[in-house]
Amino acid sequence: MIPVDPDRFLADLHHLRSFGAAGTGKGVVRQAYSEPDIAAREWLAAQYAEAGLDAVIDPVGTVWGLAPGTSLLVGSHSDTQPEGGWLDGALGVICGLELARAGVQAGLPISAVSFQDEEGRFGVMTGSRVWSGRTTLAEADALSDAKGLSFAEGRAKMAHLVTGEVDPARFSGFVECHIEQGPWLDEADEAIGVVTDIVGIRDLTLTFSGEQNHAGTTPMHRRRDALTGMLRFQALIEDRFRNVVTPQSVWTTGHVDLYPGSHSIVPGRCSFSMQWRDGDTARLDRMEEIVRVSAAEVAADTGLGLEISEMLALDPVPMDAGFQAALAAAAEAQVPGRWRKMQSGALHDAASLSRVMPVAMLFVPSINGISHDFAEDTAEADLVAGLRVLAQAVEKIASR
Repeated sequence: MIPVDPDRFLADLHHLRSFGAAGTGKGVVRQAYSEPDIAAREWLAAQYAEAGLDAVIDPVGTVWGLAPGTSLLVGSHSDTQPEGGWLDGALGVICGLELARAGVQAGLPISAVSFQDEEGRFGVMTGSRVWSGRTTLAEADALSDAKGLSFAEGRAKMAHLVTGEVDPARFSGFVECHIEQGPWLDEADEAIGVVTDIVGIRDLTLTFSGEQNHAGTTPMHRRRDALTGMLRFQALIEDRFRNVVTPQSVWTTGHVDLYPGSHSIVPGRCSFSMQWRDGDTARLDRMEEIVRVSAAEVAADTGLGLEISEMLALDPVPMDAGFQAALAAAAEAQVPGRWRKMQSGALHDAASLSRVMPVAMLFVPSINGISHDFAEDTAEADLVAGLRVLAQAVEKIASR
């Protein structure tokens, strides 16, 4: 196994947490292009350079530590949610830093990376999607955050730090270590998850339009209440999904916007998000059919208007079989009997990179399954176990 230093690894992980520390537990607020995010990226670039790597910051603010020649890429992202945990993305970034350092010492070509805006302040995995060619820089620049700041304006804050582009052809593959962000490993007292695939996702917005009216004087039988349409739709899909989905399928309405939003007005418009995830493309398509047919039926039955936005569609991404095998062998060697193969229900930068190279992922437990919250945490023994499994596997993969 290449010579990783667990104490140095943990110290760096905690130091990265200091950039944007929330003051509540181990929570971090380090959204893309915020002052803490930019400061963390400058610190990371300095660590790469000190390790003997070529430190590069590309036009979107992704930070690279490049080994010479063809190399294996290891990393993740260092931006966070508005109320983020200290390990989401950061774990993979510091694993990349530590493995790249060890690679220099062992003469093994390992490069490291921290992608920009994985958490979606502006888009979905924006930095890695632009770099892998899944979207253009011009398309990304047109994206805006919730306050109207454009991606172009955000990345302008780092323009003075940009040193150049990085060619995907220089890498033989990508490995990403991440917290599970779910309960399965923690509940089973297991230390490692070897990811088999990243689920596909479908995401759209539906809008029911009815008749805005006085809440006290409009009889119930005369109402065209847009919120009632949304509630009927939710009941329909809950029933109709039952014969289609598996225990791994999930669906969520995470945002609802009522207009005009007054206690004394029957809502005239209700817009809401609808997102579903699954590892099977055919099932995702069947769920889409149910969503569209159910919404149309509700509109027809209630006399409401219906609009459906364009749909974001990301297909499931299988992990490279050879990389999986190396991770599984390392897991059995380091934590015998305390690991499993598992699906990722969350999106990750590895999904973007699968377009241009083989990819793989490794999970460590999330205590109580909590993530995207200040309470996010993982036992340090499990963090180190993840580092050691990754080090053993990466040595085998990079030596090919």
